[in-house]
Amino acid sequence: QVQLVESGGGLVQPGESLRLSCVVSRSIFSIDTMGWYRQAPEKERELVANIYSGGGRNYADSVKGRFTISRDNAANTVYLQMNSLKPEDTGVYYCNALVRPVGSYWGQGTQVTVSS
Repeated sequence: QVQLVESGGGLVQPGESLRLSCVVSRSIFSIDTMGWYRQAPEKERELVANIYSGGGRNYADSVKGRFTISRDNAANTVYLQMNSLKPEDTGVYYCNALVRPVGSYWGQGTQVTVSS
């Protein structure tokens, strides 16, 4: 069973930064796309950023210029650097990995709270 373990969430004030990490374990197949999603209370889960196997990236409009997604293929790890955090960034952040040919997998989520 492929497992994703996330870390780095926490409580910060507006304008501060956090760095999230996600390690994919027990992957015997190649990892294609990796990404971060978030879900605010009483809202649906939304895409924050994706990074493809070749290094290409895309971001939600709301985080462009503030967040950066990156990956370390040798370590099976994806990161999300979050700068200039705003209260509207608050939510549970989930890591996702597309592992071909077996399927798509999700992490357990890590809480990010931005409040003064």
